[in-house]
Amino acid sequence: MQAIGVYPGKRKLEILDHSEPEIRRDDAVKVRCLEVGVCRTDREICSFVYGEPPAGSDYLILGHESLGEVAEVGAAVQNFQVGDLVVPSVRRPCGCLACRPCRGELQDFCSTGEFVERGIKAEHGFMAEEYVERERFLYAVPQHLRELAVLVEPLTIAEKAVAQVWQTQERLPWLAEKSDAPQGVGLKAVVIGTGPIGILGAMKLVIEGFDTYVYSRLKKPNPKADLVESVGAEYLSSSECSVAEFAERIGNIDLVYEAVGIPRLAYEVLSVLGTNGIFVFTGIPAPHPPLEVEADAIMRNVVLKNQLILGTVNADAAAFKAALADLDRFLCRWPQAAHSVITGRFGVEACHQLLLGKAQGIKNVIQFA
Repeated sequence: MQAIGVYPGKRKLEILDHSEPEIRRDDAVKVRCLEVGVCRTDREICSFVYGEPPAGSDYLILGHESLGEVAEVGAAVQNFQVGDLVVPSVRRPCGCLACRPCRGELQDFCSTGEFVERGIKAEHGFMAEEYVERERFLYAVPQHLRELAVLVEPLTIAEKAVAQVWQTQERLPWLAEKSDAPQGVGLKAVVIGTGPIGILGAMKLVIEGFDTYVYSRLKKPNPKADLVESVGAEYLSSSECSVAEFAERIGNIDLVYEAVGIPRLAYEVLSVLGTNGIFVFTGIPAPHPPLEVEADAIMRNVVLKNQLILGTVNADAAAFKAALADLDRFLCRWPQAAHSVITGRFGVEACHQLLLGKAQGIKNVIQFA
């Protein structure tokens, strides 16, 4: 079957002829891949910053943002049948009995670092005509979300981040005073970046009731600015408004959701985080020379303003379920904007341009069926 993968030893991206997968466990499901999202992680693996093939393989099949259709089920599978739409999660437990997070099915908090990740670390991904996955790592997709479901995995980043924010900020009387109001009413959130993680994060924060601001490089007008403003967020360009001006305009910033992976900009915005605020890092920058930051000012603020800095990666079952529910909310509330997050759908033959060429649009998708 066709698959798309990288040979780290050869530093090459290729369309592969990979053997068809087989069900070898009673709890396994064979999935026919419909489409896979292309993300920054895939592009960085193709620049050989990281990415690890499975043991015994000299290549790694890419892809971790998949929508598929069940083609076959193992004898013990209870919740899926042939024809069901599914999305898979990415990270798999380390298997170490001493790792309490993995034992508790919170492998995104794995304490040993011995986890594997589909399409990223030590296990083939979903950018192939078919794949096999255990039932416990698959999530059912309603038919009416068929056109958006490839966005579930990137949305889980925001879902997990916001869930942790609420839990962490229980240290404060932070929630909306009216029980029937969204939790974020009266709070101000800043999203850094207008990639899919940033835009989906902005949508999530608006749904949660935050006054939401998106800070990105491009000047208005531009399609991304139009999209975020169509869902009720305010767009400001770093080319026209400095971080200091931005902060003065907004006032006390309660939450920053970083989704750009550019350390210099992230630390500039961290320097204006408000009293009792929380800063969430989601970006994973490629290795660069050391960066000078105002460490003394940042440290003073963190202490004197009771600030928190939170890093979040990957996602658990709760985040996938929340992402499916929120995609439904996005579709009902902003149908045009929700569909606009997906820039285009392309055949397998376009993989070199999508993975190696200049990044274009928001979310590009490779279709296998």
